[in-house]
Parts: sequence; C-alpha cells; structure tokens
Amino acid sequence: MPLQIYDTMQRQKVPFVPRTEGEVAMYVCGPTVYDVPHLGHGRTALTFDMIRRYLTWTGLTVTVASNVTDIDDKIIARAGQEGRTEPDVAAEFTAKYDEQMARLAILPADSRPHATQFVDGMVEIISQLVDLGAAYEVEGKGVYFAVEGLKEYGRLAGRTLNQLRDDAGQRVDVDADKRSPLDFALWKSAKPGEPSWSTPWGAGRPGWHTECVAMSLSALGPGFDFHGGGDDLCFPHHQNEWAQVVAMGEQFARYWVHSAMVNVAGEKMSKSLGNFTNLAEAIDTAGPRALRLLALQTHYRRAMEMGRDALMAAAAAVDRLDAFHRRMVTASVDLASGEVNDTALDAFCSAMDDDFGTPSALDGAFGLIRGANIDLDNGDLSAAGVGGRTAITMFSVLGIDIGSGTKTTEVGPSDQEIEDLLEQRAQARAAKDFAAADSVRDQLTASGIIIEDTANGVVWHRA
Repeated sequence: MPLQIYDTMQRQKVPFVPRTEGEVAMYVCGPTVYDVPHLGHGRTALTFDMIRRYLTWTGLTVTVASNVTDIDDKIIARAGQEGRTEPDVAAEFTAKYDEQMARLAILPADSRPHATQFVDGMVEIISQLVDLGAAYEVEGKGVYFAVEGLKEYGRLAGRTLNQLRDDAGQRVDVDADKRSPLDFALWKSAKPGEPSWSTPWGAGRPGWHTECVAMSLSALGPGFDFHGGGDDLCFPHHQNEWAQVVAMGEQFARYWVHSAMVNVAGEKMSKSLGNFTNLAEAIDTAGPRALRLLALQTHYRRAMEMGRDALMAAAAAVDRLDAFHRRMVTASVDLASGEVNDTALDAFCSAMDDDFGTPSALDGAFGLIRGANIDLDNGDLSAAGVGGRTAITMFSVLGIDIGSGTKTTEVGPSDQEIEDLLEQRAQARAAKDFAAADSVRDQLTASGIIIEDTANGVVWHRA
C-alpha cells in the first residue's frame, strides 16, 4: 500500500505523491522565541522528526525547512518588560529552544530561516497582494488582507466564511477600520520604540502570517510537499498563509499535516490554565528517549496525555529495552548484522504507511522484544538474534536508540557504577563470600536496580 497521509485540507487520508519523484520538501512551523519551549513544542518537533526519519529510511531524500519567528508582539512585550532589545530576547530563547531540541535528538533542519532576514521578500508579497486588490492599507495601522475576496477562505479550518464571521473576536482581532473582522494584518505600522522597516506604507513590521509565506516559499519553492505544525496553528495562522498564496495565483503546500495538542490531567496544556510545564523539566524527569517513546505511543493526530506517571512509565519501558540489549550482548548475540524478520518489517511499514501509525508500529517492535527474550530463555540464540535485530531496527527508525547507555532518570547509580558493583558481587560469589554478594545485591535493589542471574550471565535493569 502506498503511503497514505491525512491531509487537513481534504479532511481525509490520501495517497502521498511527491512534487518530485524520490524527494520530499517539508516546512515545519518553528518557535516564536519569547520564552522557553514547552511540552507542545516538544510533541510537534518529535512528530515531524519521526516523519522525516521514516521517509528517509524508505529511501526518499527529505529536505526540511523550519523557521524562527524572531519578531513578534510577544517578543516586543518581553523586551519592554525586561529593558532589553528584541534581538537579545530572540537570541536567548532561540538558544534555549535549540538546546532542548538537541537533547531530544531532533535532526536539524536543512534550512533555518529567521523572519527578520526575509523582510524584503515579505514587502514584495504584500505589494503584489495590494496591486491585485487582495489587500488594502489602513492609514496609520498598516496593510490588511481582504478575506471576503477569497471564496474558499476557511477551507483549511473546516469552516465557512459565515461560520468564521460568527466566531470573530474569539480568534482574530476585531477592528472597526477593517472591511471585515476576519481581515488580517500583513504589515503593522510602527509604534514608538518598536523595531521597524521602511516600506511604501510607512515604517512598520511584518505580520506573522506573511513571515511564514516568505520563508517557506524562499526555502522550498512553490508546491512543496508538506506544511506542518501543531493543530493550534491551523486557524488562523496556516489558513492565512494559504490565503495569501492562493490570492497571488501560486501553488502552496500540497499536503497539510497537523499534530495534536498535549493534555495535562485531561486539559489542554497552556500557560493561561496554569498547567504549563516546560520541556526541559520533562526531559530532566524522564530522559529524552522516554519522552520520545511516550509521544510515539499516541498517534500524532490524537491529543497526548502527559503527566509524571506517564513519563516515568515510559522511562521504565526504555530501561527494559536497554536491559534486553545488555542481555543480548551478554549472550554474544550479533545485533549489528545478520538475518532480520522481513514479515515483521513489512508489518511495521504497513503501520507507518497508514498515516504514520506509530502505536501499531511500536506494538510490533515490543512484540519482537518479548519473543526474543523467550528465545533467550530457551537457549535459541539464532531466533533471538533475528527478533532482536528487527526490533532494534524499528526503534532506530523511530529515533529511539536501544542500549545507548543514556540514563533515563537522574536518580540512582550510573551504568558504570552498576557494572562495577556487579563485578564486586561476581568476585564475592567466586570466593564463596555469599554474605558480601548478597550485600551488593541489596545495595543495588535499594537503588532501584533489578538484577537477574541467567544462563548467559547477569543482566540488570532499572525498576
């Protein structure tokens, strides 16, 4: 079955046909850098990193562009509150965002446009829209896009113009000087003390929606394959990007892919609800691989439940995977090369080709791990190797490296300390000093380390 993708614009799964055979061009909306990244940023980044990794593994050449919005109302507000410059605020929180993405092993984008580097292109787009009659100037306020002239406006949001008018005021700025409450700013006239650029409409700065149009088309060209982001961006941001490009008569993204939100205790995570948890805290608590596993256990289009219990359960699962890896190494099973289970890999691909069905794909991988453990118990190292290599391949495709030695929690002894204690225990048992051996076991148990004596040696994992 060819790859099927749920396209938000069409509201259904559709076959993926790339713009250029063998290649994929993907634009993922990046951060507005005025604060530290939160769990929602992590979930979105992990989703599109998973998509990129899988498509690359299937043999496609994937090019990813992901922007940085470094000029915005919130950046200006924070700079004003703290007596700093906007570039200083943007630089600080870009670095903090990048730090957490690196911890999550998010592959760097091939193109990383910053909004302030593309203002000339934004001015050209706005000028073209004004010339076409798709946009108009409001003296002293800026330039607005005229939504009423675009019959299909609202299509990406799954709403009609009338429905959106009824909801005006909830998601858009209402201004009596606008022709319609749905009209959105392409260019904002400068206020005293704000960053500004000179244009035919006076000094000012670009609107958010125009920024991404200029950056995505510059990086990837018209008709690129994927436009992605969190589903909170579907309206108005992505809808308004699409409106501008359509009004210019150009082709924009061929497929729109949106990841769902993160829930904490059943509620959407947001600062206004008081349940905002930053990404660094989650990674510190459970480790980056656990957070990736937890994200992949929920389909990317379903809301993801996040809490300490869920995080720690994922951390324990990663520890068990590492324990399996150690058990295979102890048994001298070759995990780097050898036969794999082609039927299982086909099932993995079928799950992923069905709109990136990571929950089913992970079920198959964990099933192989369970089977390989049984094979080890039975002394069938050949069968264990086939299952283990296949499972490790699947996890690797999804960005989870088993046996990497990365601690999943900040609590307890390090891997090397555990190995040293196990060596002391082995020496005590060899000397028939069973009291000393039991003391080492008790010490490890108290630290949350479970050890198992098997026919192939000692294996351990964190409880």
